[in-house]
This record gives sequence, C-alpha cells and structure tokens, in this order.
Amino acid sequence: VQLQASGGGLVQAGGSLRLSCRASGGTFSRYTLGWFRQAPGEERKFVALFSRDGITRCYADSVKGRFTISRDNAANAVYLRLNSLKPEDTAVYYCAADRQLLFETRASLFGNWGQGTQVTVSS
Repeated sequence: VQLQASGGGLVQAGGSLRLSCRASGGTFSRYTLGWFRQAPGEERKFVALFSRDGITRCYADSVKGRFTISRDNAANAVYLRLNSLKPEDTAVYYCAADRQLLFETRASLFGNWGQGTQVTVSS
C-alpha cells in the first residue's frame, strides 16, 4: 500500500491541525494504521494507532486527550486531529500501515510509510 500524508503547517500554540493520510494499492480495512513523529535529532516516536480490528485506538501519553486518530475505510484514509498544540509537538509527522500488526506501536515493525508532513508550533 502507498501512503500520502498531508495537512501539516505552521500554527500557534493552542491551535489545531488535521492531518490526513490517503492510501492506495491495498485493502485498507485490513491494515493497522499509525501516526508517528520525528523531531530534529530525535528518533521516530509513536503518536497514535488505529488497529485493523476496527475498534482499538491508542495514544502516546504525551498526546492523550489532545490528539484523535480516526479512519475512513471507504475513503482509504486515516486522520489525526491535533488540538491544544504545544511547541514540543513540532516534528515531521508520518503515517504508517501494516497488515500483520494489531496493537504494536514500534515504528520499526511497520512495513509501509508515507513521506511525512511538517508540523511547526510557535510559542
């Protein structure tokens, strides 16, 4: 499956963004979907996951209560709503997909990645 992320931008602290990731080339509903982010000089970190079971969602502690992941299998899309943004949320955000994983949050295990979209939060 090929993934294309979009929706990043520059926003002030406290603001909101909605990231989108559209997929092609696979049966979307069979994939576990994840969002990860990578700040300069840091490793890629887990942000949110929507399992292929169609029910389970989980979040990194740092974004819990502020970010919401959703998926639309008919549109072959996964979204990440970012609310109450903080400067420390600044990073390149990547969407990922994998048919084998169920609840795994390690980036190294995801087999398919989008190109990333930059989110910059100013203070």
